[in-house]
Amino acid sequence: MLPCRFESCWPALTKDSHGVVIVFNADTPSHLKEIDMWYSCFVQQQLLQDTRCLLIAHHKPGSGSDKGNLSLSPPLNKLKLVHSNLEDDPEEIRVEFIKYLKSIVNSVSESRDREEMSIIT
Repeated sequence: MLPCRFESCWPALTKDSHGVVIVFNADTPSHLKEIDMWYSCFVQQQLLQDTRCLLIAHHKPGSGSDKGNLSLSPPLNKLKLVHSNLEDDPEEIRVEFIKYLKSIVNSVSESRDREEMSIIT
């Protein structure tokens, strides 16, 4: 895989990050290979929990692709995967994204509460 020309900016993007959303075109086979690299760089190397990563497999309108037929690598199989098609069901992706954001906010809040309690005691 060739290095991305913006790879030098990645440390600035990942600094203090609490979650990662990886959106890819599910209808493009090369994207299925590339998300392994994104996962490695933005989740594993940042030591983020898998629960803080959301995969969004976007399907272009009229592509007719099968949502259940994605062959993801083993590390990606355990991540939350949402299929999106903004023409057929835009509400589904909105609801799933809001649930994801709420889980991140709750997790960060709980972590800060624990940290504050450890300082107090």
